[in-house]
Amino acid sequence: MTTTRKTGAGLVLAVLASSQFLMTLDSSVMNVSMATVAADLGTTITGIQTAITLYTLVMATLMITGGKLGTIMGRRRAMGVGMVIYAAGSFTTAIAPNLTVLLIGWSLLEGIGAALIMPAIVALVASNFPPEKRSAAYGLVAAAGAVAVAAGPLIGGAVTTYASWRYVFVGEVVIVLVILAVLRKVNDVAAQPGRIDLFGSLLSVIGLGLFVVGVLRSSEWGWVIAKPGAPSFLNVALTTWFMAVGLLVVYGFLRWEGRLEAAAATNPDALQPLVRPSMLANRQLTGGLSMFFAQFMIQAGAFFAVPLFLSIVLGLNALQTGVRLVPLSIALLITAIGIPKVWPTANPRRVVRIGLLLLIVGIGFLVAGMDPDADAAVLNIPMVLMGLGLGALASQLGAVTVSAVSQKETAEVGGLQNTATNLGASMGTALIGSVLIATLSSVALAGVADSPAISESVKSQISTELVGGVPFISDAQLTTALEQAGVSQADADSITEINANARLEALQVAFALVGLIAIGALFLTARIPTVPPGADSSAGADPKQGAPPSPD
Repeated sequence: MTTTRKTGAGLVLAVLASSQFLMTLDSSVMNVSMATVAADLGTTITGIQTAITLYTLVMATLMITGGKLGTIMGRRRAMGVGMVIYAAGSFTTAIAPNLTVLLIGWSLLEGIGAALIMPAIVALVASNFPPEKRSAAYGLVAAAGAVAVAAGPLIGGAVTTYASWRYVFVGEVVIVLVILAVLRKVNDVAAQPGRIDLFGSLLSVIGLGLFVVGVLRSSEWGWVIAKPGAPSFLNVALTTWFMAVGLLVVYGFLRWEGRLEAAAATNPDALQPLVRPSMLANRQLTGGLSMFFAQFMIQAGAFFAVPLFLSIVLGLNALQTGVRLVPLSIALLITAIGIPKVWPTANPRRVVRIGLLLLIVGIGFLVAGMDPDADAAVLNIPMVLMGLGLGALASQLGAVTVSAVSQKETAEVGGLQNTATNLGASMGTALIGSVLIATLSSVALAGVADSPAISESVKSQISTELVGGVPFISDAQLTTALEQAGVSQADADSITEINANARLEALQVAFALVGLIAIGALFLTARIPTVPPGADSSAGADPKQGAPPSPD
């Protein structure tokens, strides 16, 4: 195995961490700039949300194929090709005159580029650092991605406020050019020439695509019972159908890959599978992938709800909202980098469990601190605790998954790992968002119906117009809407108070659900090894199968 020279380790880490930061930045930047982007392109907020959704969809569906292409063409070359495609997409986005061009540049080209880059990053860390150094390297790379999620609103808010959102994408092109200039300093792994499994790629794209679309549209379609006016089939929401059919296609994909793996075992010239299903019997690998899914589900759910509390309830602007997330970013970076340096022989399972417990405590503070009259500084402690928790997870999980397989399988693991993270992020955003709106709607509509201070005609009007769900809006936005609807001041005051209480309860329920997901993730930690990658196992366990169960 090739490893970096000591003098080049910092440069390699900078290249890979910068690449991870870049891949994660877009969505978090755009989330706070949607209104401005929509106005510039002459489209609607729904149009920009579609672009964000499609970007996630393209990435999630092509990760497995992108990982295999990295094996065939070489990880560094795959990363270079991906960077060129990504830069082309960023430039196209920066000059986009309308939504169609934005979709081509951002959703399609950047998504394809990311699907080549992200699995290659995982494999290149493994090929450039020895096992005992990988936890620190993976920690920094994972922290760069998580910081991009937290820093995105700050960057997006500042650039959009003082210049133009287009400069974000111009900046991405510049960063890509710098990365390409020094990419040759990164050691590669010898390519394994072969053919790509086109039928398997098609199955994985269709299966994952249907599942992700179902998840991402759940807030509009409903989960099982279709929302009023939403499409359904046999009285069941399309979300359920898309997810069910998607999972069945993924099952068919794994069966097909199993046949290819069996054939390749006896005939080296046979078509190689995209993913070896036998790897999924690896206890350590599936443990790491499960934790990645859980981590990104928790992370996405929290980052969906926290900005809503800051911007809608406390009335902060995009820049102020980003500033309040800075403590999380700092704590995350310190922990992700510090644990492997200060505690290189740490028990990975124990670190992951401590990280989850810190997340749970931080989320508990958030639930208890939901107060519309609170100072935004109330978030400092929970943000630090959540940053410490996410950093602890980031410091271990990358090394856990890659060390579970051989060097030649790291690109495949990179595809699986990034598929798990994208699915987790999609599920977290969709589930928390759906629960948030459902709680808000039920509490607000019940409050209006039970209020003696609101006239019957207004109650009837509200029940009719908001049957599909109550929007999560600020008091100022609600006041304006009520004035335009001709509602009396007395009724408007009562409705605004009811909505404020319902909004707060919805956020508390959403954060409580994030906490429950974190508690549930504790049950998945038994598959995380107790011995750090690169350490000798005195228990005699097969390192590819993980350490034997222990009470730790």
